Amino acid sequence: MTHELVTALRPLLTAEAAAEAYASGAEPGDLEQAVWLRLLEHLETDGPPPDLHGWLRGAIRSEARRTLRTTRLERPYPGEPADDTSRDPEALALAAARHRAVRDAVRRLPGRCPRLMEALLSPKDLTYREIAGELGISQGSLGPERSRCLGCLRRLLGPEVAAR
Repeated sequence: MTHELVTALRPLLTAEAAAEAYASGAEPGDLEQAVWLRLLEHLETDGPPPDLHGWLRGAIRSEARRTLRTTRLERPYPGEPADDTSRDPEALALAAARHRAVRDAVRRLPGRCPRLMEALLSPKDLTYREIAGELGISQGSLGPERSRCLGCLRRLLGPEVAAR
């Protein structure tokens, strides 16, 4: 019975949720999910409501009003950012130390690997074509060269990472 109920009510619920979501500032999917849950709870305790379509419309409107009230009452904490990970001094110090270790290891790489890795790590976000032109090598040899250089970098960083 539940499967038939879901199949029969889904189009109405989807349409009602989409219509009410905009005014309440909620996501239609969130409203749908809340109403499905309320319906399942109602079916367990009281059985199906006599006017199922009317109950469904009322439940959607009720959930939309609840969401709107909640949104109006919520306030951000003053002076405290939601994501404080970027301001953590310890995390900043550790990230800076990792970046220094990588840059130091890149400078110790053999051959043209230091230039290649600096180009790959560049904040300019260069394309392979630009890197190949800058280094004076073919674009086709850039991939194998990069793989070789990354292998060397792994071997250089291995002891340093293991020591930490």
